[in-house]
Amino acid sequence: MEETKKTSGISAKEKMAYACGDFGGVLTFSLISSFLTMFYTDCLHIPLAQITILMLVARVWDAINDPIWGGFIDSRKPTKYGRFRPYIMWASLPLAVAAVLLFVKIPGLTTNQYLIYAYITYIFYGMMYTGVNIPYGSLASAITDDPQERSSLSVWRSVGAGFGNIPSMILLPLLVYSTVLGEDGTAAKVLDPSKLSFAVLCIAVLSVGIYGIHFKNTRERVTTTAAQQKENTGKMHVFRTVKDLLKNPPFLILCLVSMLLIAFQMYTQTTYNYLFLNYYEKPGLYSFVTVCTYVPMAMFLPIIGKLVRKFGKKELCAFGLGFAAVINFLMYVIGFTNLAANPYIFMVLLFLSGAGQTFLTLEVWALVMDVIDYHEFISGRREEGSAYAVYSFTRKLGQTLAGVGVPLLLAVIGYQVDATKQSAEVVSRLYNMATLVPAIVLLVMFVLLAFCYKLSKSRLEVLYTDLRARREAE
Repeated sequence: MEETKKTSGISAKEKMAYACGDFGGVLTFSLISSFLTMFYTDCLHIPLAQITILMLVARVWDAINDPIWGGFIDSRKPTKYGRFRPYIMWASLPLAVAAVLLFVKIPGLTTNQYLIYAYITYIFYGMMYTGVNIPYGSLASAITDDPQERSSLSVWRSVGAGFGNIPSMILLPLLVYSTVLGEDGTAAKVLDPSKLSFAVLCIAVLSVGIYGIHFKNTRERVTTTAAQQKENTGKMHVFRTVKDLLKNPPFLILCLVSMLLIAFQMYTQTTYNYLFLNYYEKPGLYSFVTVCTYVPMAMFLPIIGKLVRKFGKKELCAFGLGFAAVINFLMYVIGFTNLAANPYIFMVLLFLSGAGQTFLTLEVWALVMDVIDYHEFISGRREEGSAYAVYSFTRKLGQTLAGVGVPLLLAVIGYQVDATKQSAEVVSRLYNMATLVPAIVLLVMFVLLAFCYKLSKSRLEVLYTDLRARREAE
C-alpha cells in the first residue's frame, strides 16, 4: 500500500514546475507558428511552393525519427532522476540554439542558398523539439496515476503553454516591425529580420532557464513493474507498439483530433498575423489575439475541475468545439458585410471562439494520458515513450497541414511575397482564408470527439479501477 500512495499526491509547486516544461517549449514553438512562414516569405523571399515542399520533407523525416526516439527512451533503464526528466534537460540547450538559427538572415545569400539553410535549420529544430517533447509528454503519466491530478496537470500544462505564447503573440508584434516607404511613396509596416533575430535569441536563453526549473522540481512516481522493466530494458519494440496502437480506437481518434487542433492553432496564428498586417493594416493589434484567446482560459481555470467531474472530459470538450465552430462560421459570414472592417468586432468573436476551444485546450493532455492508460489496459504494457512518440508525430502532421496549407492558400489567393502592399482583391480573399478554414476544422473536430471517441466519463471510471487493481497486485 505504501507504493500505491507514492503514485499520487502532487503539490502546487510541482504542478507549476510541470507547467514550466511546456512554457519553455512553447516559447520557441510559438515563434514558428506566428512568424516562420512570414520570415521565409517576407525576409528571405523563399517561394511559397518551396516552403510547402520543405514542410513535407521535414515530416517524412519525423515519421522515422519520432518513433525511434520514443522506442529508445522506453528501452533505457531508468536513471536516479527518472525515465524521462534527464532527456528533457539534456535536449533543452540544443533546442534553444536551433530556434535561434531558424530566424537568422545571413546577408548576401541567394534564394536557393537561403532555401538550403532553411532545410538544415528547420529539420534540426524539429529533431531537438522531438528530443524534449516526447519525454515531456510521457512524463505526466509517470508523475501521478490519480485521474483528478492528471486532469489538473493537463490544465497546468495548458497554462504553461499560454504563458509561452505571450512573447511571440503579444510582445513581438509590437517590436519586430519597421516602417518603410513603398514604391508609391506610402508608408507600410514590414517584418524586420534583425529585430526578430534578437528577440528570438532572448527568448531562447529564457527557455533554457525555465526547463531547469521544470527539471529540478518534478518527480516521477508511477514506475514500470519489474516484469515490464525486464521486458523493455535494452530492447526497442517500436513496430510492436505501433501495431498495437493501431488497434486502439480511442488513441487513433484522439490523434486525429489533436492533429487538427495543432493545425488549427498554427494556421490561425499565422493567418491572423497576415490578416492584421494586410487586411486591418494594424499589425500591433495582433497582440490582442492572444488576449482574446486566453482570457477565457483564465476565466474557466477555477471551475474546470468541477465541470470535468460533473460532465466528463470528452463530453465537455465536444460541446466547446461545437460552440467554437458556430462562432467561426459566423466570423466568415460577416465577411460579406461592413462589420468585417471593424477589427474589434472580429476580436469579440475571437473571444467567444476561444471560450469554446478552452475546454479541449485545457484537457487535451489528460485525454492523452487516458488513451495511454487504455493502451496499458488492452496490452498489459506501459510504453509511454513510444505511445507519445506516435501521438507527437500526428501533432507534427498537424503542423504540416498548417505549414503546407498556409503558403499553398496564400499562393492560391495571389499573395505577392515581394510586395510591401497587397491588392484589395488579395486582402479580401485573405479574410475568407482566415475564417472559413478554421470553421470547417472545428466542425470536423467536434464530430470526431462527440461521435467517434468512446472513452466517456462512465467508461473511464471502470478503466481507472481496473488498472489500479492490476498495479497493486503486481
